Amino acid sequence: MYKIMTPGPTQVSEQVRMARSWECTNPDLDEAFVEFYRDTCEKISDLLYTNNETLILGGEGILGLEAACASLTEPGDPVLVLDNGVFGRGFSDFVSMYGGVPTLYSVDPRNTMDVEALAEYLKEHHDFKYATVVHGDTPSGMLNDISSICPLLKSYGILTVVDSVSAMFAEEVHVDDYQIDVLCGGSQKVISAPPGLTIVTISADAKAAMAARKTPIASFYANLTTFAHYYEEKWFPYTMPISDINGLRAAIDAIEAEPDMIERHARIAAASREAVTKAGLKLYQESGFSNTVTVFEVPEGVTDRQILDTMKEDHNIMLAGSFDFLAGKVIRIGHMGNNATYENMVETFCALDATFAKLGVKLSAGMRQVFEETYGSVNE
Repeated sequence: MYKIMTPGPTQVSEQVRMARSWECTNPDLDEAFVEFYRDTCEKISDLLYTNNETLILGGEGILGLEAACASLTEPGDPVLVLDNGVFGRGFSDFVSMYGGVPTLYSVDPRNTMDVEALAEYLKEHHDFKYATVVHGDTPSGMLNDISSICPLLKSYGILTVVDSVSAMFAEEVHVDDYQIDVLCGGSQKVISAPPGLTIVTISADAKAAMAARKTPIASFYANLTTFAHYYEEKWFPYTMPISDINGLRAAIDAIEAEPDMIERHARIAAASREAVTKAGLKLYQESGFSNTVTVFEVPEGVTDRQILDTMKEDHNIMLAGSFDFLAGKVIRIGHMGNNATYENMVETFCALDATFAKLGVKLSAGMRQVFEETYGSVNE
């Protein structure tokens, strides 16, 4: 087995694996499971600083993104799609799929969303039912300031759908303070459970918009309203993946037990970026660096496949390339959740040093050494 240092899925702890092996009850009939599900959802709400309801959906993180769009969009609805990355632009497909009319606000993908520029745009263009915002764009490592963007949109009465799949729990997320209407997360990123579950928080305003629809939601599975009375009726819209949820609960309990989790990610990320740049490699972004993934450009003379294959074959470590307009151009190190430890990063940078040496790429400094030195000085 490879050591996965990818930006999701991430390494899964023994605690989570054991929880997934517990004996199964029937989640359709056992009311104790309904209580367990609800208690887990409420714990997640607390960790995200919200009074909004949280739901756990049986499907990989992208289910939440589609379900948010499916549940809010009616034919002809104008929707603002904030685009400075692959997943930002990708929201337009979901909007169109359900009959909405997306307007792309596209800006430089190497830089974080300029909130002041967006504010100027909204002065003249604000007739939107909702807007989609990507908190952390995993393909590029971009981080956007949802603490400023979402209240700005809300000031115009625009609902917000936020993709925080790769950022949630490693970056600050205060749902109520940020006025987020629908927040989407996934089990396989910072949470460090296996892929297969979506987390969604839903505000009262979002629920009201869904209830006020004049047309039915064009989906059953990607439909957030089907959970409306699950607790009172003790009945889920479909059979819940109980083993996955047991594992998720163990991972959420571990997050709750680590009050300095955000600081851990920030320290690892700062040292990682320093290691890459001091080695003479170029970070893809110019601003907006996520603390969950470091993305650097493939140096001249080698390909992404040579780097990735050498890391796997010689060092048993799996990194990631990227896709869409970044395909073949960058390498991604995922330092999120259980990946984000000093030991994992030292091993990864040691392997990268050896990989580049083997491939004939001369570095300005050893990445392992820079990482160790920087990590030791950060926050001390």
